[in-house]
Amino acid sequence: MNRRRERTDMWNTRRGFIQSGAMLAGLTAGAAEAQEQAPAGDLTPAADIQVPKMKFFHAEISRLVLGVNPFYGFAHYNNNFGKTMKEFYTPDRVCAVMHQAVRFGINVFNYVHLDRGPQDWARFVAEGGRMHLIPQVTAGVDAAMLVKTIKPLGLQRQGEVVDNAWQAGKMDTVKEWCKQVRQLGVLVGVGTHIPEVIAKIEEENWDVDFYSGCVYNRRRTADEWRKALHGEIMEMQGDIYMQSDPPRMYKVMRQTKKPCFAFKILAAGRIPESGIEQAFRTAYESIKPTDGVYVGMFPKFKDEVRINAEIVHRVLTKG
Repeated sequence: MNRRRERTDMWNTRRGFIQSGAMLAGLTAGAAEAQEQAPAGDLTPAADIQVPKMKFFHAEISRLVLGVNPFYGFAHYNNNFGKTMKEFYTPDRVCAVMHQAVRFGINVFNYVHLDRGPQDWARFVAEGGRMHLIPQVTAGVDAAMLVKTIKPLGLQRQGEVVDNAWQAGKMDTVKEWCKQVRQLGVLVGVGTHIPEVIAKIEEENWDVDFYSGCVYNRRRTADEWRKALHGEIMEMQGDIYMQSDPPRMYKVMRQTKKPCFAFKILAAGRIPESGIEQAFRTAYESIKPTDGVYVGMFPKFKDEVRINAEIVHRVLTKG
């Protein structure tokens, strides 16, 4: 009975989560015990597999970036799945996954200043956690405050904000935001779900450093969807994922010399299990060596941090 309770409680603390990850990773009993005895706040030892790094301006970062959406229930699937994510991701588990990511060499996080994000980040740091930050900045969040409080590598205007401006014909507001962030002394990025946004910014030669692009254009208007779907319109218009979309975003990313980050390469969980590794492989083969990928992780049913790290290591090292 006690052993059963131990296993159930394993996922309720950061140490328990890491111990479970160690077991899944096939570490020796001695190594797992050493982790458990480490002083509070110490980072766990590096895992046997490390995600390859790339040069990103003045920093060296992993080509796999920890995404934020699952932490706070942004499933982009349906409400039930979103609630399941939010219920699973207690502060303990958020921090545990971040520490687990660091073990596998994932040293950058696509933070967002929403929900419980600031508190979870502060806790991770207090526990000895260290990651570079590339926050996506939502509407109403003060960029200067972010630079002062969390010291990010750069700030990226959130894709939803950018796409709203694109569709409203107000891209000048995004350009002005980029100018203001440039004055803060950090890297300037623009996120989007629409390939044409990056192409237009490149054509106009904006003063930005990097882009992040959703490989599925889930921000088409109703008329654009009807055209793409031959007159049909589907339910949940904001989360339609067309298989023909990724090559369009990858093409735009390859055409710019600036670093890019691809996101939603797994179609927000719609890629079947058998196709996950190929989706990673397609992403890295379709982007530049100076580009990376944002991936959110939800290890409720399997150790997605280790699995994703192993896949990326295999793909990038030709292993």
